[in-house]
Amino acid sequence: MDKLQELTQKLYEQGLSKGKEEGEALLSQAQKEADELIKKAREEAAAIVEKAKKEAADYKTKVEGDVKMASTQALQATRAGIENMVVAKAVAPVKEQLSGAAFLKEIITAVAGNFSSQQATDLALVLPEKLQKELEPFVKNELAQTLGKGVEARFSAKMDGGFKIGPKDGSYFIDLSDEAFQDLIGEYLRPATKQILFG
Repeated sequence: MDKLQELTQKLYEQGLSKGKEEGEALLSQAQKEADELIKKAREEAAAIVEKAKKEAADYKTKVEGDVKMASTQALQATRAGIENMVVAKAVAPVKEQLSGAAFLKEIITAVAGNFSSQQATDLALVLPEKLQKELEPFVKNELAQTLGKGVEARFSAKMDGGFKIGPKDGSYFIDLSDEAFQDLIGEYLRPATKQILFG
């Protein structure tokens, strides 16, 4: 009986010991796997945070670049607007003069006279439609008599002031319209205006 009890006790202790060892091994393995999972999760979380920081920095850089470009363009547009206003004010008296019939008659006579002395050809003029009443009789009568040759006039609604002149064959035209004067004067005024306004 004692032997049976001793054997039972021994088997029980061995089973207990073996179960305890297996339990500890399982616990150790579970702990190791848990540590690896935590480590992996931390690495993934760090990578996500790093990626988010990089994306935020890239976005910030892009936004700053866009804002800087927009502000530069706005400044340039504002400067150009101011420059255009100053040049337009300076050119306005010329434009006004070129829209007056009396002044145009003088200039047309002088320019046409120059053509007359250099070329033995009839002339063609393009004039502002709004001045047709004042200029048509002048071209047909006075100018034709003064030059002693044919002068043909066409009136354009696209012109506000000034005129275009050239040989009647249309081989070329000299543009003395208000737009041409405005562009020419503006071309010379812009650099000086820019320097005065913006240094």
